[in-house]
Amino acid sequence: MMTDPIADMLTRIRNASLVHKKEVELAFSKIKMAIANILVASGYLAKVETRKDGNKSYLLLTLKYSGRESAIRHLARVSKPGHRVYVKATELDKVLNGFGMAIISTPKGLMTDMAARGVKLGGEVICEVY
Repeated sequence: MMTDPIADMLTRIRNASLVHKKEVELAFSKIKMAIANILVASGYLAKVETRKDGNKSYLLLTLKYSGRESAIRHLARVSKPGHRVYVKATELDKVLNGFGMAIISTPKGLMTDMAARGVKLGGEVICEVY
């Protein structure tokens, strides 16, 4: 039984980028799809596809590289099942002085820290990427 599927997703992406794999396959969920779409829109992943194999759906993430260097240098889970981290919109810190980003779960869905600051929404800090 897996207790934190988001941490599993982030670990799979991190491990695949370390060994220069082209693609990562994950079990499908709406939150994983939303996180992957944010990473694609921010330029950390090349693309995300939904595939079906019989009754099972899964995500196929294509990693992005610049030469031999991965676009993702750091990918870490912030809020964990045993220790949730919530912040107000005014308390959202910049990740790596604005060169990185955090993914925030707000009442209006998942968004980057910059977008959450723009609409003045706080929420649960899911992860940090740079």
